[in-house]
Amino acid sequence: MARGGQGLARVAVVVRAGAAPLWWCGVVAAGVGVLPSGFTGRRIGVMAGAALFIVAAAVVALVRRKRYSALARAAVRASKHDVLQDRSVAVRNWRRGHRWWLLLAFAAALGSAFAVPAAAGLLLAGCGAGLRLKASWLGRLERAEDVLLWVRVDWLAGNGGRPAGKAVKSYRSTGIAAGDAAPGGARRRTAALV
Repeated sequence: MARGGQGLARVAVVVRAGAAPLWWCGVVAAGVGVLPSGFTGRRIGVMAGAALFIVAAAVVALVRRKRYSALARAAVRASKHDVLQDRSVAVRNWRRGHRWWLLLAFAAALGSAFAVPAAAGLLLAGCGAGLRLKASWLGRLERAEDVLLWVRVDWLAGNGGRPAGKAVKSYRSTGIAAGDAAPGGARRRTAALV
């Protein structure tokens, strides 16, 4: 990085990076977790899991919104020397940094099915859904301001996460066309050649 430029990762991409792994770990764990009847029985387990899914999705989607909003309002324009990280790199860094936690959560969800069938799997899936909702909210925030929000890579946690953690002092902003991810962190759709 020349002349003091910083490596920048998209905020919404970092948030969204955990959505798919948590969702699929949760869905698979819940599906397998329905097989044993457990201590509570399948019906109670699934109903408890549905409640946990809704609560987890809401909590994850709403937590730290004030912090994200404050950082977004105070975002400064990115320098021309800043290096914008590809979406795939940010996603890979998050997933590598959290792989053991994901594996442990998946194993715990499967193990807990012998007590309360499917509940922990639906809880994991709810966390994934909440991250997806939060990324969508960030996308709406970006579209409203007509900017993309970026965070310095060296301010992220060692596992590639926490884009609104204590170490993050400010966000950078770019135009809406910068980078390879659309507002909200999804892959940018390219126009088909005619």
